[in-house]
Amino acid sequence: MERLYFGTDGVRGPYGGPLVNEAFFARLGAAAARWLAIQGAPGGKVVIGRDTRASGAGLVLAAGAGLAQAGARPVSLGIVPTPAVSRAVLVGRAALGISVTASHNPAADNGIKFFGSTGAKLADAEEAAIEALIAAEPAAAAAALPSEEILESYMAAARGLLPAGALAGWRVALDTANGATCVSSPGVFRALGAELSCLGNEPDGRNINAGVGSEHPEALGARVVATGARLGIAHDGDGDRCVLCDETGAVLDGDEILAILGTDALAKGALARRMVVVTQQSNLGLDAAIAAAGGTTVRTAIGDRYVAERMRAEGAMLGGESSGHVLSFEFSPTGDGLVAALKVVAVMHATGRPLSELRRAMRRFPQRASALVVREKKPFSALPALTRVMGDLEAELGARGRILVRYSGTEPKLRFLVEGPSDAVVDQGMVRLTAAARADLDLG
Repeated sequence: MERLYFGTDGVRGPYGGPLVNEAFFARLGAAAARWLAIQGAPGGKVVIGRDTRASGAGLVLAAGAGLAQAGARPVSLGIVPTPAVSRAVLVGRAALGISVTASHNPAADNGIKFFGSTGAKLADAEEAAIEALIAAEPAAAAAALPSEEILESYMAAARGLLPAGALAGWRVALDTANGATCVSSPGVFRALGAELSCLGNEPDGRNINAGVGSEHPEALGARVVATGARLGIAHDGDGDRCVLCDETGAVLDGDEILAILGTDALAKGALARRMVVVTQQSNLGLDAAIAAAGGTTVRTAIGDRYVAERMRAEGAMLGGESSGHVLSFEFSPTGDGLVAALKVVAVMHATGRPLSELRRAMRRFPQRASALVVREKKPFSALPALTRVMGDLEAELGARGRILVRYSGTEPKLRFLVEGPSDAVVDQGMVRLTAAARADLDLG
């Protein structure tokens, strides 16, 4: 069943637009409550968290009003990381979880993500079923919601990933993107004994992800070097991603994090199914690193919920995306940037090896990524020049590399990725792809 409103990661767009406004969120909330009733959970409890965007408070109330009008029991969690919403579903035995967030997007955007009763994100078919229940009539006016506290429970569970006081004497640079992790991540690291140098920790409702966070790690790298930190950690606005900086200030993405965690677990005989689940976006160097350590990688569609679905199907416990979504099913059924960072720190702590050394587990293949803003997401069948170049490049690269061309599921962009045996081959491939796309899409 085709989805009209949901993209790769929930519903997302500019606040005040046709999909992200109080009226539509109220209708969407009511549809979710109707869907719960069909699933056998009429009157079910629904926990709702949000990030720090100024638009979030009104959207939470609107979604709650729709839920309540259709018979569900909405509960506000306040400002919490998205993975804490997933945990709240499980701990609070809720029927559904909602995170009002636009993740790494700018403050002008917002969105909504749904989690089922297992704490996992809803599948495509479930989102489509909710869409089919959206009615035209508006929901009742928004009213104050009852609230619950989940943050301390979430933080306590995260602290348990390392021994008490394990980070005494550690200096860590931490960038919380002026987002939902501004309380939780600093609180956990300080409780473990770390001395912090913080960036992006003064949210004002308008500065989430603004030049900080996992999309902008340059300042974090500089802070690591300036303060002599052992590593730097950057989250995105809702806290389900992280990227790292080693002690030299160099950035590690999600692929390198997965390589460190995967090879360490393989060495200990502790990686379930000896498997890591990754997406089409991940660098081929990750496959090589896991294979060299005696494991396998399985690739799936782009989006952390597709990773999670494949992990469940395969019985795997570790997976993620190059963007910094890392899923460790031992802790959570969804991506968690704080957990990913703590697990890497645990490897550093246990081995005594610096991050710059641990990252050598993976040798990255030359890769380039790019994107073009598009006015319309035309089907590839209507892009003859681009599809011809794609075929040519795939034939030329063979087993030495790969290309990936796709529309973003959350933004009006056509994304490109090229991997190959050398920087020159990759750069030439990217030039050919983008030129063909510009010609087909009349972008100039």
